[in-house]
Amino acid sequence: MTEWLNVGKIVNTHGIRGEVRVISSTDFPDERYATGNELMIMDDKKNITPVKVSSWRRHKQFDLITFDGFENLTEVEKFKGSVLKVDSAKLNDDLLEGEFYYHEIIGLTVYTDDGEQIGKVKEILSPGANDVWVVEPANKGKDILIPYIDSVVKHVDTNEGKVVITPMEGLLD
Repeated sequence: MTEWLNVGKIVNTHGIRGEVRVISSTDFPDERYATGNELMIMDDKKNITPVKVSSWRRHKQFDLITFDGFENLTEVEKFKGSVLKVDSAKLNDDLLEGEFYYHEIIGLTVYTDDGEQIGKVKEILSPGANDVWVVEPANKGKDILIPYIDSVVKHVDTNEGKVVITPMEGLLD
């Protein structure tokens, strides 16, 4: 059975030439949205439309994408609110040491280097220079934001399902 991974959400159209505005949730947009790459569009009724990327560009905080065979606003308007997905079998396994796919990190349990359980990673944000891992705390308080930087994230073990961090001052307050 095919496992589909989310790579973005189509939030609107852009212009009249069939571009869609996407809020990306992929760790490798330049790879996922490369010309010729095959994606699936899944609407809220679970209808799937296979598409091939014909162009991609960044615009403000969005990714703007066009698909082969969808050349105008009318043809892509139906995709608003849909999710872009990729077949997990098409992922590139040539990651460098210390690199992970988002889906490998989400769900891992985070511990301090003293062994204290903090919570589970529920989301990953990519606001700028480094990713930020959103952790739902074990004690049901406010979400904890952990910057994915060497001085904080010390060890990631996807097989054991755990992350070890050295909290910065004020991180867990």
